[in-house]
Amino acid sequence: MGQPAEKQRSATYADLKAVPANKVAELIGGVLHVLPRPAPRHANASSVLGIKVGGPFGLGDGGPGGWWILDEPELHFPDPGAPGEIDALVPDLAGWRRERMPELPKTAFFPLAPDWVCEVLSPSTEEIDREEKMPIYAREGVRYAWLVDPIARTLEVSSLVSGRRWGPAVVHRDAARVRIEPFEAIELDLSVLWAT
Repeated sequence: MGQPAEKQRSATYADLKAVPANKVAELIGGVLHVLPRPAPRHANASSVLGIKVGGPFGLGDGGPGGWWILDEPELHFPDPGAPGEIDALVPDLAGWRRERMPELPKTAFFPLAPDWVCEVLSPSTEEIDREEKMPIYAREGVRYAWLVDPIARTLEVSSLVSGRRWGPAVVHRDAARVRIEPFEAIELDLSVLWAT
């Protein structure tokens, strides 16, 4: 992505809706973050991971199925610092077990926290993803969070522990072949995520 995020204080959902379609916008604690669309390495890592996880888990193609795996869903959570306001987050990928969410909502957003999120890090998003979004995901009970860094070629895996906080992260690197919760039913070859 390369460029720093533009920030606007005391923003509302109306401000988020006014952001041009060629940008990614998130509302976190009353701050509107407006980011450029993903750079090629970021987009590749996200797309490939979506295919690798979505086939077996979203479609049941070579795996157990039972999940909704979606690109860039808009998540809405109540903002505890501003009653009546929301945090609107857009992870690169998210997944819901179908037993928790049997059908997709009719709204343009998701009020139910996913079971799994994945953020693909870039220089312009890493601080927001780590420092602002990860605590909200924990607060909302997202059980698993993956942070993919296509430049460093790492997959950082965090799981929720008691008290709605993240346990110690486990980092996988380069061409590791891994089985990771909640998708341990398949082996994931990390080398396919890194554009060469």
